[in-house]
Amino acid sequence: MPQTKPNHKIQIFYGWYILAASFVTLFFTSGVRYSIGVVFKPLMADFGWNRGLISLVFFLNMIFYALSIILSGKYYDRYGPKWVIIISNVLLSIGFMGLAFIDSFWQFLILYGIVAALGMGGTTVPLFAALMTKWFEKRRGFAVSSGLAGSCMGQFVLVPVFTIFVLRYGWRVSYFSISLVMLVTITLLTLFIIKGDPHDLGLEPYGHKNKESPGDRSVSESADIALTDLGLTGAMKTSSFWVFVIVMIICGSGDFLITTHLIPMVTDYNISAATAGNMLAWLGLMSLAGILIVAPISDITGVKIPISLTMLLRVCLFLLILNYQSRVSFYVFSCAFGFTLLITAPLNAILIGRLYGFTHVGLISGFISTLHHLGGGFWVYVGGELFDRTESYRLILAVSTGMAFFAGLICLVIKEKRHRLVV
Repeated sequence: MPQTKPNHKIQIFYGWYILAASFVTLFFTSGVRYSIGVVFKPLMADFGWNRGLISLVFFLNMIFYALSIILSGKYYDRYGPKWVIIISNVLLSIGFMGLAFIDSFWQFLILYGIVAALGMGGTTVPLFAALMTKWFEKRRGFAVSSGLAGSCMGQFVLVPVFTIFVLRYGWRVSYFSISLVMLVTITLLTLFIIKGDPHDLGLEPYGHKNKESPGDRSVSESADIALTDLGLTGAMKTSSFWVFVIVMIICGSGDFLITTHLIPMVTDYNISAATAGNMLAWLGLMSLAGILIVAPISDITGVKIPISLTMLLRVCLFLLILNYQSRVSFYVFSCAFGFTLLITAPLNAILIGRLYGFTHVGLISGFISTLHHLGGGFWVYVGGELFDRTESYRLILAVSTGMAFFAGLICLVIKEKRHRLVV
């Protein structure tokens, strides 16, 4: 009787394809988003706008971005990610592509402040972090951080490339070209690869077990298995939710202040635009190191300790550039601040899942990310206005130092355990 040859074909878990598609998507969307710092001074030169005015449009962008995060999270939970990502990508690409043709402030306000912003919510970190948590149980921290690494690499690679293009061909041609490539690439990846839930393919999440393994911190404790997952309303009734909201607002204020004003601030000290662009790029690369190191560690230590240490490190970094303004000090600041930049991105979804369950992780983490970006957008505007009034960033940096210290302390108050529904 002939023997059947064993099948040695290696089957790759589909979640890894999801991770790869997420990486590429975030690579492009991140690079485009952070390009605003590159064109800050060119816009001032071409149109005569001041920093406060451009920062105001950035604030408007964050308002609509925050709105789009809520809507994207809601529709992601209800319909899955595919069409949320595709529609968001179209809006984002049209918004930035249209900048190539603007000749007035109101056009800049509509295209960047509104259209592009509405497309950001479904094509950036919060949604993809939520997507990764559904595909992975084992090594969830590693999977989330690896997928989000695309955001860091996009900033590291595309920001200097975009800077070179702006210096050689102008910001109009540069925006049109990168937006076109982004539109085509992300649309194809989403149509043919992205799936919202492993059960749609008859699969279980990676590392799924019917019975909880002892000591596994990525799932709730055995006594809490029967607990109902909390929605946004239920989460709002817990003190940990509001403490985390405050921390994330302060975190966002520092994130966007630096990523938006770093190049204008550095070039104020007679450092070239190309060098300043490289600093922003290294900031992005070091954010990759931050999430690759800290997110997996959170599987062991919990989430609140890494976030607290992140805020306290920022205190030291703000003090550094308040006292020293040189090429070396700005490079040190950029790299070290970059390490802290995206740490809360994967930890947001992970912490929400641990506290309230994963059923509504898209909506709850999206709501928190909304406030995170609103705080960031407002602080960018305040930074621009204060510079126009004082001709210096010292005041905004000093206040940011105190806020980061406060956030680092209160983060430790969060009760990092599964929360029960409060009636």
